[in-house]
Amino acid sequence: MGITLRDIQAPVKAELKQFESHFKAAMKSSVPLLDKITNHILRRKGKQIRPLFVFLTAGLAGEIQEQTYHAASLVELLHTATLVHDDVVDDSQERRGFFSLQALWGKKIAVLVGDYLLSRGLLLALDNNAYRLLHILSVAVREMSEGELLQIQKARRLDITEEVYFEVIRKKTASLIAAACSAGAASVGAEEAKIEKARLMGEKVGIAFQIKDDLLDFGEDDIGKPLGIDIKEKKMTLPLIFALQEASANDRRRILRLIKGGSDDPKNVKVVLEFVRASGGIKYARKRMDEYLNAAREELDGFPESSFRESLHDLLSFVTERKK
Repeated sequence: MGITLRDIQAPVKAELKQFESHFKAAMKSSVPLLDKITNHILRRKGKQIRPLFVFLTAGLAGEIQEQTYHAASLVELLHTATLVHDDVVDDSQERRGFFSLQALWGKKIAVLVGDYLLSRGLLLALDNNAYRLLHILSVAVREMSEGELLQIQKARRLDITEEVYFEVIRKKTASLIAAACSAGAASVGAEEAKIEKARLMGEKVGIAFQIKDDLLDFGEDDIGKPLGIDIKEKKMTLPLIFALQEASANDRRRILRLIKGGSDDPKNVKVVLEFVRASGGIKYARKRMDEYLNAAREELDGFPESSFRESLHDLLSFVTERKK
């Protein structure tokens, strides 16, 4: 049996338990409707991987303290706010197998709740004089917004190159994991060189994390049926970008025509999935994922040996070996 998330959490088990009450307090409101919605969010919370990165990196770089709880709450508040807004942008009716906020309460309330969570994060940092943490997370929110807009701009023409793809995922996905790691180090007063090393570790594993998402959509390792959701949504992911790059001009035109004109047709989706598999797109994406994962491990190994470092090694593997 492999390493479980519970095993990985072991060095910070008590801190994660205590964090739950910190996070709940950070979301508290005197408006009954808001309290009802934030309680819904708390009941539906996911694996909380980002707070885990905060606490483990804090332990890696120094001694976990009160500012570390503020860092983890800030990361989770901003992450939750972006998810709420993402569901509105994507018109998603579900989040983690449950109805999304906008499905339950409508778009207007969902946008306002997202704004409220962002404001709670800003105030949490300011009320606790956590200016370094506020700067780190503000940069991440800027990057996430830029990454999303860059993807939308390029997706319209389906002309995303590999270089643009990595810029998009570095900003859109990796920036928040990078911020969680650098905020963890900053929360314990680590020197700037250590904070930057932690940030780079987070950024590199964040990129590997997104490539893993791409691979899951193609049913990597015969985990199950290929989903093809990214193809249906006309998203240019790394396996597809590589396959199109290696294809003849005729095949490229044919595949792009299928994506543009009939990506809702299961037959067309199947043709694109098979084209990517046959072109070596899966193998190439897996290779790039491993490169980024190894680069993240190199940054991690620049820190002294500890139970925190051991758990972070396992966490890096966990996020790239997950089945969903």
